[in-house]
Amino acid sequence: MSITNNLTEYGFISKIFHWLSAAVLIIQIPLGFYLVDMDFSQKRLTIENIHVTLGLSIFYLTLLRLIYKAFNPTPALRNSIFPGQKVIAKLNHIFLYIAVLIITISGALKKLYNGEKLDMFFFNLEIKDNFELAELFYEIHIIGNYTLIALITLHIFAVIIHKVLFKENLLKRIL
Repeated sequence: MSITNNLTEYGFISKIFHWLSAAVLIIQIPLGFYLVDMDFSQKRLTIENIHVTLGLSIFYLTLLRLIYKAFNPTPALRNSIFPGQKVIAKLNHIFLYIAVLIITISGALKKLYNGEKLDMFFFNLEIKDNFELAELFYEIHIIGNYTLIALITLHIFAVIIHKVLFKENLLKRIL
């Protein structure tokens, strides 16, 4: 296996980016839903801090992934089963990146506009509170999460459909 991508297969670095992102999101999404129903307590603050740390981690991981992707070829898709397949695949990937960035940025802005300090790992941010903006960014955060779940579901269903209906093992490309 190659370290970097080539025109026919994903390299080790892309595979690490993919599965590390998947692992963090598998933890992050349920954690966010768990937080919504929690009453204010020390336990909630601890879980919220974990959620924020994971959110910032996925934000930086996504930025690194996009930078890497800009300088590394994406393996070509094989012959399409139908004409729009490549377009749908590319759009789904683009929207996955956009959704992750919107979710992390809106979550950070919600926290900041609530008057809280945000430790960005490399520096701290703090801005004047504005609870109306905090609520707006919270709504964006929620909508972004449902959008991300739909996009991930589409991504997984595409792999399953290709395996079952078209006898094409897409999962093998990224393992």
